[in-house]
Amino acid sequence: MENIKIDSDKFQVRPGEPIKLHELPTRIHPFYKTKKKYHALLQEHISELSNLQQLLYASNQYALLLIFQGIDAAGKDGAIRHVMSGINPQGCDVSSFKQPTADELEHDFLWRSTCRLPERGRIGIFNRSYYEEVLVDRVHPKLLNAEGLGKELREDKNIWSQRYRSIVDMEHHLHNNGTRTVKIFLHLSQEEQRKRFLERIEEPNKNWKFSLADIHERKYWKKYMEAFEACLNATSTQHAPWFVVPADDKENARLIISAILLDALKGLKMEYPKTTAKRRAELQSIRKLLQK
Repeated sequence: MENIKIDSDKFQVRPGEPIKLHELPTRIHPFYKTKKKYHALLQEHISELSNLQQLLYASNQYALLLIFQGIDAAGKDGAIRHVMSGINPQGCDVSSFKQPTADELEHDFLWRSTCRLPERGRIGIFNRSYYEEVLVDRVHPKLLNAEGLGKELREDKNIWSQRYRSIVDMEHHLHNNGTRTVKIFLHLSQEEQRKRFLERIEEPNKNWKFSLADIHERKYWKKYMEAFEACLNATSTQHAPWFVVPADDKENARLIISAILLDALKGLKMEYPKTTAKRRAELQSIRKLLQK
């Protein structure tokens, strides 16, 4: 297999270095030359991810939280399905956050996702997340009315910066307690979204993915990009970085995401539990019984 190195650092949003989304590409030169090489490279990454997941589970010292955000049709579902295809389901949980339930609206905006954080030794995947509360709510501020907040809180001009601070503080708390957070923003162009919407209409087996609400939200493209940009700049930190992944090429995006995850797992100081002398003696005793 050709040795291809994908530098995940080049996609990271660095604290103190604000990015402008319109200046970042939604498509870059692919890391694969043919579909065959793409599949081979992705499989190589998946195999390595599987081994590292087993080590994560065995060492039982860290949890890994993966957050996927992006505009409609950015490829979140496909990225999770393909990149995580080799992961043992027993050590992984996927949570999809849609419109909050009545019960969830009775709590603070971080509550529903806090309940689904991964245990140590496990990988938690958030398909959308608590970041919806500084994205969708910012584009459609009337949604705040349903959260039961007092008028003085809803109309506070600092509400978004306060929520950014709450998120950063929570992610710092998680880091201090062994949960590593990696956040992926799938950067899709408006034209590519249009093509994918048409594909969902034209292919019967993809009709279920499309709704009129998708077209309605498309009208707010500029506001969404402004909200994403502000969010990325305010909440990408050393301990919980954002990565902006060009998403117009689905296959290339999946390779980049898998490389980011590999680097995150390799950065953890993990090792298999060491066997004690007492345990070795016990195993040898069991071995003798089995050999009889």
